Amino acid sequence: MKNFLRHSALLLALALPFGAQAHKAWMRPSQTVISGNAPWVTVDAAVSNDLFYFNHVPLRTDGLVITAPDGSTAQPQNLATGKYRTVFDVELNKTGTWRVATVNDGIMASWKENGQNKRWRGTAERFAAEVPADAQELRVNEGISRIETFITRGSPNDTALKISGRGLEMQPITHPNDLFAGEEARFRLLIDGQPAADVALEIVRGETRYRNAQDEIKLKTDARGEFKVSWPSAGMYWLEATSSDDKTRIKQASQRRLTYVATLEVLPQ
Repeated sequence: MKNFLRHSALLLALALPFGAQAHKAWMRPSQTVISGNAPWVTVDAAVSNDLFYFNHVPLRTDGLVITAPDGSTAQPQNLATGKYRTVFDVELNKTGTWRVATVNDGIMASWKENGQNKRWRGTAERFAAEVPADAQELRVNEGISRIETFITRGSPNDTALKISGRGLEMQPITHPNDLFAGEEARFRLLIDGQPAADVALEIVRGETRYRNAQDEIKLKTDARGEFKVSWPSAGMYWLEATSSDDKTRIKQASQRRLTYVATLEVLPQ
C-alpha cells in the first residue's frame, strides 16, 4: 500500500477538484537560458506546499521525457530520489531549446475483493486483463498530466516544442525562454491538439515561503485557446491549468482529468 501511494500520488491528485489541490507539483531547472561553454543544468522535481521548496514529497519521474533541440530523446544523468525531491542533470550537448517533461497517461482503479481494498494503476490496454470484470464497488479514474520546463542553450528554436496531440498541452506563441519582466507573453492551450477555450489557469511566482499572499494571476483562455500574461517581476513562475471531459478510453471511467503544469523563468529587463 505504501509503495502504491508513493508512486501514484500525482495521478491521485488528478481526481481532486481544482481548488482542493493544496500541494503543487513542479520541476525547476538551475537555469533556463545558457550561453557559453556550460552545457549542464540540474533539475529539481518535487510536490510541495511552498513553491520551489522541498517540504512534502518527491516528484516521481516514471514518465520523464527529455527532448533535445533536434527532436531526439536524451537520458537524464545522475538521477536520484530522496525524501523530499528528485534531482537529475541534463547535458545540453546540442544548442537550441530543450524540453524536460514528465507525462503520465493512465487509469487508476479501486474495488473490494473478499472484504479487502484493492487498488490498481496502469494503462487502458491492460485494464480489462488485470481488473476483474465483476469487481465490487469499482471506482475508476482516468487522467493525463504533463509537468514540464524549457531550457535554451545558445539560440532558441521550436523543434522540441512540438505538441503530442494528446491531453492538455501548451503551445507557445511567445518563446518560453524569451520572457521578461514588464513584457507581455502569449500562449495557447490545446486539448488533444485542438484549441482549449475557456480553460482556467493560475500563475504564481516562486518564493511563496517568504510572503503572506500567493499573489496568483488567474486567467482564462479565449475562444482560440489563447491567453496573455504581463509578468510583474523577474523570477521563476509556476503555471497550472486543469480541465476535464468525458473522452475516456474505457467505459468504466466517466470522466477524464487533464492537468498541465509548467515552470517558466522570467528575466529582468
